[in-house]
Amino acid sequence: MYIGGGITLIVIGAILAFGVRDRVDALDLTAIGWIGMGAGVLAIVLSFVLQAQRNNTSHTEVVERRDSGGPTPPPGY
Repeated sequence: MYIGGGITLIVIGAILAFGVRDRVDALDLTAIGWIGMGAGVLAIVLSFVLQAQRNNTSHTEVVERRDSGGPTPPPGY
C-alpha cells in the first residue's frame, strides 16, 4: 500500500512541479509539487524498511502435552 501511494505522490508532485505553469496568488504549485515528490519518496523508503522488519521476525510454536492418567500410548506414538 505504501509503494502505490508513494508512486502516486511522486507522479502528482512531478505534474505540479514541472507541468503546471498556472499562477495562483496564495499557492506556489512548484513548491507543493516538490513537497509531494519528497513525501512520495519517503513513503517508498518507509515501506521497504517496514517490509525488511517483517521479514526478520521469527515465530516459535509451543505444544503442551498433558497426561490425563489413561493408558500409556504405544512406543513410536
